[in-house]
Amino acid sequence: MNTLSGKTIGLIGLGLMGRPMSINLLKAGARLIVTNRSPEPRLEIAKQGATAFETPAEVAGKADIIICIVSDTSAVESTLFADNGVLQSLRAQTLFIDMGTTSMKATKTFAQAVSERGGYYVDAPVSGGTIGAEQGNLTIMAGGSDKAFTMALPILQVLGDRITHVGSTGAGQVAKAANQVIVGLNIGAVAEALALAKAAGVDPGKVREALKGGFADSRILEVHGKRMVDGTFEPGAKSTIQRKDMQQALELAASLNLDIPATALSRDLYDRLIALGRADLDHAALFTLFDKSEA
Repeated sequence: MNTLSGKTIGLIGLGLMGRPMSINLLKAGARLIVTNRSPEPRLEIAKQGATAFETPAEVAGKADIIICIVSDTSAVESTLFADNGVLQSLRAQTLFIDMGTTSMKATKTFAQAVSERGGYYVDAPVSGGTIGAEQGNLTIMAGGSDKAFTMALPILQVLGDRITHVGSTGAGQVAKAANQVIVGLNIGAVAEALALAKAAGVDPGKVREALKGGFADSRILEVHGKRMVDGTFEPGAKSTIQRKDMQQALELAASLNLDIPATALSRDLYDRLIALGRADLDHAALFTLFDKSEA
């Protein structure tokens, strides 16, 4: 598969999602240049065939397309505006794709700054976790102009298999906020249900099997329910990230004068989980709040 042959793509952020995404870009034939705040991940990807640089500015000076997949809004802001950031050396006609979960309001500001320097901007947050990143079948929600989305599409098709152009700049982030509300609340529902079964003396694994195929079935029950049953919480997405996303959804809702109380409760539950020292566990570890054997 060499669908990206001849394209020079920069990738900024080699965390849980960025690392497998970079491998898929290399497999697709891209000339890949990468950077990351800590050196170890970028040196690791360099061994796979990428070229590693120390700063986003160096990446921007050489890439035709830049993918940013960093932890939060402030990290995207730093990636763009810091002294060694992308905007120091962004070239005209360069496409910047933010694939993290970023504030909608900030996204519009970031896109304007890129546009003022002659570039294009797409916000394209993803769902599917590390499993989807590894398999190249992420769900991708994109916001941006028709031209910017068309430029981004060949890259997005390497990384995901369900790609929707939701609307103008920021629309992808609104879709991702909605996604994270559903994910967070669904994880909570599955966690409470399986904890209830376990407390009643019924095998939660058998209950999970019984629910599959019915109205209670979901991708959360399939993937995160299994993590809860097995008690394995190596992160596909950390609890801190889920908490951040719930807070971001709440801030968006507040800006629209909308009350979403179940989301606030979910955010508060993640605060409890983090306070117990479980911040770096998978967000499915919410189950441990309710599991009496974990008390």
